[in-house]
Amino acid sequence: MTKVRGTDEAADGPSPPRLRAPAHRVSPRAVAHWAIEALLLWGIGSGLAWGVAAWVRTSDWSGRPEWLVERIAWLPVVIGVAGVFMVAVAPVWRYRVHRWEVSSDVVYTRTGWFNREWLLVPVGRIQTVDTEQGWIERLLGLATIEINTASHTGSSEVAGLPVDVATGLAEVLARRAHDLRDDAT
Repeated sequence: MTKVRGTDEAADGPSPPRLRAPAHRVSPRAVAHWAIEALLLWGIGSGLAWGVAAWVRTSDWSGRPEWLVERIAWLPVVIGVAGVFMVAVAPVWRYRVHRWEVSSDVVYTRTGWFNREWLLVPVGRIQTVDTEQGWIERLLGLATIEINTASHTGSSEVAGLPVDVATGLAEVLARRAHDLRDDAT
């Protein structure tokens, strides 16, 4: 063990800095939004799985493998269990992780499920700020802002914001980006 700057750290180098969580959570209504989206997607998937299973079991096409006929009934069950997880657990999990914060010179977001992504977008690099609403978001009074830079990896979005927060934030960011724009953009 070697000492680096007064701390006990391994000889292979200092540990990476830890990022704090951004200050703001998205709206609690975002949980309902993500659950409804998942319910629609997994409901369609489950219906298709039931249809495929019924078709395989009742069709007379020659050459169908017997192992497939015997096991096809598990397809809708597996899809259904995955769907229940994605509708009941994933939106709450996503809500606990997704956060955002805007300071005078940076937009800071954290997203992800199993892998977390922390993204810091310098306000001076912002080219456009878009606000959008899907039909489910519109029903729940939510919106998404998309923050675009010249770099695809530098772009960010914050989903699940109340409409008034999203539109106000988009206006503030657009104004700040205009005021802070540097020659590199």
